[in-house]
Amino acid sequence: MDDQQHHHMIPLKIYIQVLVLLLVLTAITVAAAQVNFGPWNTVIAMAIASIKAGFVLAFFMHLKYDDKLYRVCFGTAIFFLIVLYAFSKLDIVTRIVVEPFQ
Repeated sequence: MDDQQHHHMIPLKIYIQVLVLLLVLTAITVAAAQVNFGPWNTVIAMAIASIKAGFVLAFFMHLKYDDKLYRVCFGTAIFFLIVLYAFSKLDIVTRIVVEPFQ
């Protein structure tokens, strides 16, 4: 094992700033849920949730200060998640509707 590994110490001030930001984004999520954006409701909710997840990953899980390989692994996992979702959605929208016998 490599004894030369260095752990980045994040100041408490940064953790508090990220916590406050996450609380603000949570308030924005609650406020956005009260407004009807039509078909954009899910897109807006997922965008806010993705931003919050990004901050949690970057600071609380130390991904921002870790080796770049971890970012590549995480990005690859997200890419394949999107691909699997896209194939599932494509399968659903291209199905032929069969009318029952009457």
